[in-house]
Amino acid sequence: MKIKSQKDFWSGLMFMGVGIGFAWGALGYSFGSSARPGPAYFPFGLGVLMAILGSSLLFSALTIETEDGDPIGPWAWKPLLVIVGAVAGFGIVLPKLGMAASLPLLVFISAIAGDEFHWRDAIINAAVLTFGSWLIFIKGLGLTIPLWPAFLGL
Repeated sequence: MKIKSQKDFWSGLMFMGVGIGFAWGALGYSFGSSARPGPAYFPFGLGVLMAILGSSLLFSALTIETEDGDPIGPWAWKPLLVIVGAVAGFGIVLPKLGMAASLPLLVFISAIAGDEFHWRDAIINAAVLTFGSWLIFIKGLGLTIPLWPAFLGL
């Protein structure tokens, strides 16, 4: 069997692996019902969908011919490390700085990892993401995520 698209092949394997991992991990939780879903309901469904997506990518990589075999290029280490560091930093500073400061910080640091960084785009993205996260997680779901920095005492 010949791999006709390396990118699709490895992407398909990755999606299948992550999907199967999520579905398998969800089996340890209660599923509930459609009317009252339990903690396993969403991760299991998402894992199955991700595994299906991965298998369709894998199938296309083995059946559909590409011009040059669609080789995988070198790893982009700088963006990978910057984005992983930004997400880890977000998790560390969220309790101390609150969502209003830590989420824009995450957006700005992650945006620097790209080749086409523009301040205006990053500011708009940070504002929309912060407002949407506040609306969904704090107002809508009632989660106890700090909005403002702890030292302000708000």
